[in-house]
Amino acid sequence: MTGIVYLVGAGPGAPDLITIRGAEVLARADIVFFDALVHPQTLALAGRARKVSVGKRCGEISTDQRFINRNLVEASTQYSVVVRLKGGDPMLFGRAQEEIAALEQHGIRYEIVPGVTAALAASAELAIPLTQRGLSRSVTFSTARVGVGQAAADWARAVSATDTAALYMSRGDAAEISATLQAHGMPSSTPVAIVANASLQPCKHIRTTLVDLSSAIDCDMKGPAILLLGEVFRERVVSKGDTLRKTLEDSPPVRLV
Repeated sequence: MTGIVYLVGAGPGAPDLITIRGAEVLARADIVFFDALVHPQTLALAGRARKVSVGKRCGEISTDQRFINRNLVEASTQYSVVVRLKGGDPMLFGRAQEEIAALEQHGIRYEIVPGVTAALAASAELAIPLTQRGLSRSVTFSTARVGVGQAAADWARAVSATDTAALYMSRGDAAEISATLQAHGMPSSTPVAIVANASLQPCKHIRTTLVDLSSAIDCDMKGPAILLLGEVFRERVVSKGDTLRKTLEDSPPVRLV
């Protein structure tokens, strides 16, 4: 048997933000290898599948990428539909290329199913577009994090040159990010929005400036967070109040129609 492997984006957190195609693939899955941040209701869409956790979390014991690659290859010889379920979008900071390379090396069929990435969910939470006519015509998705054994990336040059930037996996490096970007010429008064648990409840966001970034980080802020920088955030950050959106506790389970 040689099955097909789907790399599916689960979206930013809320289970009802997965795409229809992603939900359909999960419903047909025989086995699902899922990330740590995938919501239980999203995982429940794969009702008939064997489920294997391969999560990666900063500062915690994580699944080695080579182990994931090997398991995807092996699973494709045992199951018809194999799903690699990733938080956000598989093609953005999701290590998809390493998995694609392993699948191609062994001649295994695969398909990519896109998902909503965290930067877009955070923008929606703030009700502030990442692009605005006459103010922001470019957006950069970046991260300051560097893997073990990898050379440092010149992320700060791209971020300092763009109109709006989204920094992933960067909350723990706030002090270094602030100092590095200022050293690259980004004004200390540049507005910054910190959004944690975008699309989920409780979602929390903090408005600050580049110079005050490290002191603005809330130690009690739980869950994954993204940093958004740029003039588009100089206006007041508007919260969509609880009356305008249901909490996950009040929402019915997501079901494939």
